[in-house]
Amino acid sequence: ILIRSGEALQTARAIQIVVLDKTGTITKGKPELTDIVISDQPTVKDDELLRLASSVEKVSEHPLAQAIVEGAQARKLELAEVKDFEAIPGHGVSATVEGRSVLIGNLKLMNREKIALGQLEEKSKSLADDGKTPMFVAVDGKAAGIVAVADTVKEDSAEAIKALQGMGIEVVMITGDNRRTAEAIARKVGVTRVLAEVLPEDKANNVHLLQAENKKVAMVGDGINDAPALAQADVGLAIGTGTDVAIEASDITLIKGSLKGVVTAIEVSRATMTNIYQNLFGA
Repeated sequence: ILIRSGEALQTARAIQIVVLDKTGTITKGKPELTDIVISDQPTVKDDELLRLASSVEKVSEHPLAQAIVEGAQARKLELAEVKDFEAIPGHGVSATVEGRSVLIGNLKLMNREKIALGQLEEKSKSLADDGKTPMFVAVDGKAAGIVAVADTVKEDSAEAIKALQGMGIEVVMITGDNRRTAEAIARKVGVTRVLAEVLPEDKANNVHLLQAENKKVAMVGDGINDAPALAQADVGLAIGTGTDVAIEASDITLIKGSLKGVVTAIEVSRATMTNIYQNLFGA
């Protein structure tokens, strides 16, 4: 654990709420392709759906995109050239593949583009209930299917969260994922308060709202989009296996990437401050 300032060490003992980013913090951040679902009025077959989706996603930097591309490579599908790629923050991506317009994203994106989903919407709910992240794929303005990925929970996340709760600290999970997927992961690790479907730029604002409850708030994250929230929190803790910008924006860096480091950091802070007060009293 790298504690970057005396102020961070002093503030950490008073933390009342710990906000945990889901992807890469509670989970391993290495999602895998789990399901391909074709629309009830199919316009493409499953291999073609995956080929189009992964052709678009190979341009994206999102960890979920990488899972789709690796899924296509495992099936030895040949990816196509992409034109007019656009990332739509908090919604998904769009591009042109072999002259066809392809959209990949969440329900908000499909609603925005007025794409009728039919039975796919119900199917996406059951996938989300299993803790998977479903992404709708539309080709030429029509729903073509769903590609779903799942990110496994780190082995010691549930144990660390239980330890934090045992210290009298409220644990909150924050994620851009849909509510069903988020709550399925939260149930696995014992978190009761979930902030789901949070746009990247809104993470810092959500931390601010928690601080407005007159609580000292710590934020734990690993990605570029976590940096403003790490800076906003009373204490920002960055996962050492994450991005440089997150580490730079934090007060404490957890070198190993385990959430147990959060517990240790707060324990060290409490013990240190107790020691200081004892020494002051003694002096």
